[in-house]
Amino acid sequence: MSTKTRIGWVSAAVLLVGCGGGEATRTAADPFCQRVEPAVDAWLQEARARHPAPDDPRYGGTVVVGTIGELADGMNAAVSSDYAATQHQQFVNLMTLIDYDEHANPRPYLAESWEVNDANTEITFHLRRDVSWHDGEPTDAHDVAFTYLTVTNPETAFPNQAFWDHYVKGPEGVEVVDDYTVKIRLRPHAEFMDPWRTVAILPEHLLGDVPPAELKQHPFGTQCPVGNGPFVFDSHRPQDRWVFVANPAFPEELGGRPFVDRYIYRVIPEQTTLLTELLTENIDVFVGVRPDQAQRVIDDPNLELLNYTFRNYVFVAWNARRPQLADRRVRQAITMATDREKIVQAILRGYGKVAHTGVPPFHWAYDPEAAHGLPYDPEAAAARLEEAGWSDRDGDGVRENADGVPLSFTIKYNTGNQQRQDIAEIMQAQLAEVGIDARPQVVEWATLLQQINTPSLRDFDGVVMGWVVEFKLDDTDLFHSERIDQPYAWSGTRNPEIDRLLEALSLTVDREEARALWAEYQRAIVEEQPYTYFYFPDRLDGVNRRVRNVTMDVRGEWVNIKDWYIDPERR
Repeated sequence: MSTKTRIGWVSAAVLLVGCGGGEATRTAADPFCQRVEPAVDAWLQEARARHPAPDDPRYGGTVVVGTIGELADGMNAAVSSDYAATQHQQFVNLMTLIDYDEHANPRPYLAESWEVNDANTEITFHLRRDVSWHDGEPTDAHDVAFTYLTVTNPETAFPNQAFWDHYVKGPEGVEVVDDYTVKIRLRPHAEFMDPWRTVAILPEHLLGDVPPAELKQHPFGTQCPVGNGPFVFDSHRPQDRWVFVANPAFPEELGGRPFVDRYIYRVIPEQTTLLTELLTENIDVFVGVRPDQAQRVIDDPNLELLNYTFRNYVFVAWNARRPQLADRRVRQAITMATDREKIVQAILRGYGKVAHTGVPPFHWAYDPEAAHGLPYDPEAAAARLEEAGWSDRDGDGVRENADGVPLSFTIKYNTGNQQRQDIAEIMQAQLAEVGIDARPQVVEWATLLQQINTPSLRDFDGVVMGWVVEFKLDDTDLFHSERIDQPYAWSGTRNPEIDRLLEALSLTVDREEARALWAEYQRAIVEEQPYTYFYFPDRLDGVNRRVRNVTMDVRGEWVNIKDWYIDPERR
């Protein structure tokens, strides 16, 4: 049990214009929020009095970022599976122990320093002493220990379990040395520091009594999160917006108070509307500009198009639990019947390249030979389908198996994503040429995540998705047979050779030794075809030039949001 004192709760049923003068009336219907929100408001008022904004014209104003999707699971780092939500946990509302510089080298953040013993079996983190939660409680080693025990507890269902495969689970894996020093124990393995860049620390004094299995539904995530990062949560209107305000007490050594007073994340589930909102200056940043929209941004003198290499790829995941998709020859045929090069040129317009596996071209593990993948060859695809027992037995243009079951399935994609809709519709036309009935189906983003991530549901045949890899590449949660009932095991494939390679790769520390294994692994993925990989897109973001000092790179879009500021003459 933590030695920390628990804060005194103040009850309130309704809070008007919460934390920071905000965007909307905030009604605290949940008892947890009724206790938390007054404490945050009181702390914020006191912090503003103690830390007034510096006399500098860069301070002030509101920045609005627009994108198509909600922050699924919000600020709850223990259960979140959404990329944008994780970015907000890392850089906006919460803090990770470390972060990376522009060369992907670890540097201090919540942890001011750390040591790794000679055997690579123990990391000792020394925490900053000047970081508090936004309700006034200090952030300390008990929070780190709680977070570690929570994300490694199977009942929590932390989505990226492979992060902790070679860490010591349970109380034996973590030791609170003192209030600001914590030890984590592990077995030597590859890229073992990377999880501490990704997983934000959570408040033990607020969540320590919550059963792990109940964390996903807890109001902390989306109704009243309490962070410790550069921005304080203000309000959230589901499917509309999140509002955050500057943390006046953010440590000076980490840059101090953010320059902007408020940051708004708007959910606009249609990319054409997003572009219009950017062009009319109703939003300042459009995250995820489509290639066909890029020239409009370039041509506008008030806007800048940021174009950079990123860590994501786009693919169609095939649910091999479905009988029509269980045979790898069918999945191979689907890929071979799809002219991915033509689709990539049509959709990306030069802003990216065809993918054949999930290892990105910029990464040291990328194997150029595996990059050739399966060729576009409709005749060979048709032959492979015949070999697998699928023929057009009744002359209707759609193949059937021996039992008369048609080779028919849906391809789901999320609302508002034109690129993914285009992929599904082009695939529909191309697959029809070889006797496959593929039917696009659009689903709202949060609903789609539930359908594909819930192991007991898996309500999909194929789904167009994007995946952002970590700097530590590890597909264990995607493809290892032992993870088939975990959230990200969309394909449901079982392949002993892939299992063997994933296990070997996770333990191979030397990169030169690992390269040969990575080459084997990429060839095995091409053969198995759990996904039809489409492309590695360049990341395109539109930014109004009134917002200055914006850095976006392979680490993410929000990596230096606390340093963004608005040109005082255009505020």
